Amino acid sequence: EHFGRGAGDCDLAELGRLVDTAGGDVVGEVRQRRNSPAPATFIGKGKVAELVAAVAATGATLVACDNDLSPAQGRNIEKALNGDHAGDVKGRVSVIDRTELILDIFAHHARTRQARLQVELAQLQYMLPRLVKLWSHLERQAGGIGTRGPGETQLETDRRIIGQRLARLKTELADIAADRGVQTKQRGDLFKVSLVGYTNAGKSTLMRAITGADVLVEDQLFATLDATTRRVDVDERRRFLLSDTVGFIRRLPHGLVASFRATLQEVADADLLLHVVDASSENPDHQIASVNEVLADLVPEERDTIMVFNKMDRLPPDRAEAFRNHHANRHASALFVSALDEDGPGAVRSAAVDRLLGRERVVRLQLPLTRMDLVAVFHRTGSVLEEEHDVRHCRLAVRLREQELERLLGREPDIEVLA
Repeated sequence: EHFGRGAGDCDLAELGRLVDTAGGDVVGEVRQRRNSPAPATFIGKGKVAELVAAVAATGATLVACDNDLSPAQGRNIEKALNGDHAGDVKGRVSVIDRTELILDIFAHHARTRQARLQVELAQLQYMLPRLVKLWSHLERQAGGIGTRGPGETQLETDRRIIGQRLARLKTELADIAADRGVQTKQRGDLFKVSLVGYTNAGKSTLMRAITGADVLVEDQLFATLDATTRRVDVDERRRFLLSDTVGFIRRLPHGLVASFRATLQEVADADLLLHVVDASSENPDHQIASVNEVLADLVPEERDTIMVFNKMDRLPPDRAEAFRNHHANRHASALFVSALDEDGPGAVRSAAVDRLLGRERVVRLQLPLTRMDLVAVFHRTGSVLEEEHDVRHCRLAVRLREQELERLLGREPDIEVLA
């Protein structure tokens, strides 16, 4: 059984949600199936004429394409839509593609300095090959007189200004990444869990329910652009870090993934991924595939993952049962929850704890009495089950994570493994 509508219907519905998130109102749609795009206008001549008529009938001021357009394709469609008034700003119909629309949403939702810098970097990288289409010139923003080099055309000037700004942004983001690296090091080798998933799947709601973190929770696409990390205490000795970060989407622009790599580092560094899926979406399998495509770029090696099908409360009982049977057969250890129910976040937390405990090992160690500082380390990083001393040695039975044990053995030659 296939759950949800066809991919084409879902794609246009999602484009409508993107437009809505960006502050627009959808007044109509034009569809076309082609084996390959028309080189000049992406859609065929007949569809261009249909689009012109639809814009005239609805009074639309913006056309959003669900694909990426070349600079020439966007320019040619705008010429067709605006006719003799192509040079008039007032009343002009603009054309944007999918990447431009997503970048606009990211720019609107960026709240921290890092997010704003990352969005600007992605925007400028997208803009650079499309300068011919732009109306305004960047040298006005950069000071105008005195900014142009000898013999430069306006296009060359704009490219040079963007290139300089890109270099500055990359330097600033590298500094932020270095600071985050220091913070990550200070967290030590705690078990790291990261929430990943399609945008608006409910990751932030789960994050808030599990940790109490004051994260933004809104029913819109890309409400969260910044990584949030909180420590979750299991007991006096065991704890893990839980991170929430930006959601993914079908055909997430590669420039955005590259620009947001510092934010998405939490995903790359995770020991366990909680892949959150909106069970009530029109095509969950479609969303899972889109997320996995981005993850393959971020996390090349296979990573321990638990599928978390969220929003199960939105499905009628008969469909919920069929959905559960369908996906339980495909995803081992999958969870079917609602982040709004009392039991849902608890089940997700318990699953993460089980994986944490599964990474632990009980080992017997011997240390010289002169290295009692290491005994304190084992008390801090694991659970000391037994401790005995003689005149020269201290012997311990310790439960701790494999990763932590390997790190200590590699760093401390005084530690001897007995069993």
